Amino acid sequence: MEMAGQTDTETAGVIARPPLLFLAAFLIGFVLDRLLRLPFPVLGAWIIGGSLILIGFALFAAGIRNFMRAETPVPTNEPTRVLVTTGIHGWTRNPIYLGMFLIYVGIGVAAQNIWILVLTLPLAILIRYGVVAREEAYLERRFGDAYRDYRQTVRRWL
Repeated sequence: MEMAGQTDTETAGVIARPPLLFLAAFLIGFVLDRLLRLPFPVLGAWIIGGSLILIGFALFAAGIRNFMRAETPVPTNEPTRVLVTTGIHGWTRNPIYLGMFLIYVGIGVAAQNIWILVLTLPLAILIRYGVVAREEAYLERRFGDAYRDYRQTVRRWL
């Protein structure tokens, strides 16, 4: 883990808090499902969806735990104090978002809601460019070479 020598209050300036973006996509998906229910012929949807949800929670929790151990804030509207590069962050740069996506898709599959799954692509684009790209630019400004080195060795998602 790298410590920042800065004490400024700059943040990543993401377009919205990521949990709110996921929640909005869920709500839109459930409303669309109520308005126009489409068939979802998947055997074992509960097993597949439940498995995705469990894996997603594990990734999400590992990412949160890593940030808490490093004593750096999780919310995107607070300044990052430490560049976390160990634990789950040594495997993927975005375990929390990856976990959120797995939970999101898992709920869509378990609920047999095709609209949630259809909204995964626009949500992924929104998270990638409206959140992750801004966070990456912020982390590069804040941590410089340490972040560039980390980015070169650890994948964004998988």
